[in-house]
Amino acid sequence: MIRGGKGGRTPQKHGLHFEERTDFATVIAKVPGYTVQDDTILFKGKDVARLYKKYKLYDKLLEPLGVKYGKLISKRLLPDDAVLVLVNKTLYIVEIKFQTVAGSVDEKLQTCDFKLRQYKKLVESTGLKVKYAYVLNDWFKKPEYKDVLTYIKSVGCDYFFNELPLDYLGLPVLDN
Repeated sequence: MIRGGKGGRTPQKHGLHFEERTDFATVIAKVPGYTVQDDTILFKGKDVARLYKKYKLYDKLLEPLGVKYGKLISKRLLPDDAVLVLVNKTLYIVEIKFQTVAGSVDEKLQTCDFKLRQYKKLVESTGLKVKYAYVLNDWFKKPEYKDVLTYIKSVGCDYFFNELPLDYLGLPVLDN
């Protein structure tokens, strides 16, 4: 896995390899041992996580838990993917940002602190933890992104290039 521009592992065994316009369910279903049924992630047939894309975060997770978002935040945030890992009771907000030219994503990366705080407000009463991570393509390895990448880490968010490590999420991997 490449985290913060360093390291490396085989994505088929230890991580999720993203490409442009790929969602979490599609990527994890390709990893040995994993299947996705509706919005449930199974590893070797055992329920290990749930997926909540966009509005499903509110409709399928927060509302059933009694969370009324309008009383906590002024506007709904719609994550690319939200993954609730059952074993560590952590909701991972995963935003996938792939660029080929300069554009509005440059500024969006700087909003992770605000969004992380908003998501924490939403789940505070549920006992869940929240982590916020970007999956970025190689475009963001350019020197002009050094400051924003440093900022992302400094405010408690994470970023990865092209892949998301399963161990970051606390999800199991198949042993060879």
